[in-house]
Amino acid sequence: MSRFLSARLGAGRPYQPGEQPQRRTYVKLNTNESPFPPSPAARAALAGAQAAERLNRYPDPACGELAAAIARRFGLATEQVLPGNGSDELLAFCFLAFTGGARGAAFPAVSYGFYPVFASLAGADALRVPLREDYTIAPEDYFGLGRMIVLANPNAPTGIALTRAQVEAVVRENPDAPVVVDEAYVDFGAESAVPLIARYDNLIVVQTFSKSRSLAGLRLGMALACPALIADLNAVKYRFNPYNVSRPAQLAGAAAIADEAYFAACTERIRSERARTEAALRALGFFVLPSQANFLFARHDALPGRALYEGLRARGVLVRHFDAPETAAFVRISIGTRADMDALLTAVRDVLNERGVLT
Repeated sequence: MSRFLSARLGAGRPYQPGEQPQRRTYVKLNTNESPFPPSPAARAALAGAQAAERLNRYPDPACGELAAAIARRFGLATEQVLPGNGSDELLAFCFLAFTGGARGAAFPAVSYGFYPVFASLAGADALRVPLREDYTIAPEDYFGLGRMIVLANPNAPTGIALTRAQVEAVVRENPDAPVVVDEAYVDFGAESAVPLIARYDNLIVVQTFSKSRSLAGLRLGMALACPALIADLNAVKYRFNPYNVSRPAQLAGAAAIADEAYFAACTERIRSERARTEAALRALGFFVLPSQANFLFARHDALPGRALYEGLRARGVLVRHFDAPETAAFVRISIGTRADMDALLTAVRDVLNERGVLT
């Protein structure tokens, strides 16, 4: 780092993304991407003339067609929708809009690693709320905190979800603070908080196109809230980058959100493969948290998490390991195709055999 870097950035720890190998081919189960290609409709939109034409001009800053497609999907007005360059950007907008100075943020101590990074970037005091012993979030721990609350639902990396009623309790008990529900993984079995938007003016729901919509490479997300909160987020956007969503991303996103049949087929395949893989891991002696996401969080008492991660990597299978004390015993395993998960299970058995765990 140079001597010119601001003290705030110098003191904060940046987010560490999952490995993205560029040369060797791995079975890639470490970053929770969809194993399936984008929908035929999205691919057609990207291949069509509109995606290439007018790239010499800036895209629509309001993302009009995309916002309208999202609004139709969720039964909202376009004024309740803000597309963004990935859900991470929209989460950052929330921290910049609603925290800083005397206004802090609260989120689970074990959750998405970008939350403390965004809090540091915004100059916000961060309250990291411990999970229960069973790795669940206790809604009552977030009642009346007087600061912005951010909850990943389902939580990451645990995969455990709150019910809509539990989320509503947090929103209801914090009437004077924004509550941000990060629903990156909601489409794999959890209840969305979107229906609550009509009743609460302090709720923001953030979703992504990277997981269930198979568009991680385009960087596309959406914030859903009452018009006043969307206006607040736009106040950040238009001080940052009004042209934050490219024309190809807008076209593909509008097509993807409308392709309900492909979406339903892909999410069902993930749920089915998740159940099969969970059962197989349990049969091998793993403790697996109950997941409603597109990943599993698992540990084996006879094998440290880091050793399992390294053993799988040596066998060409990438999973994710987090070094924090609360999570060090676990690995997070993204759900891939049936062939991907068969390769994982073969590699897991090989590692366990090498360690003398299986007889």
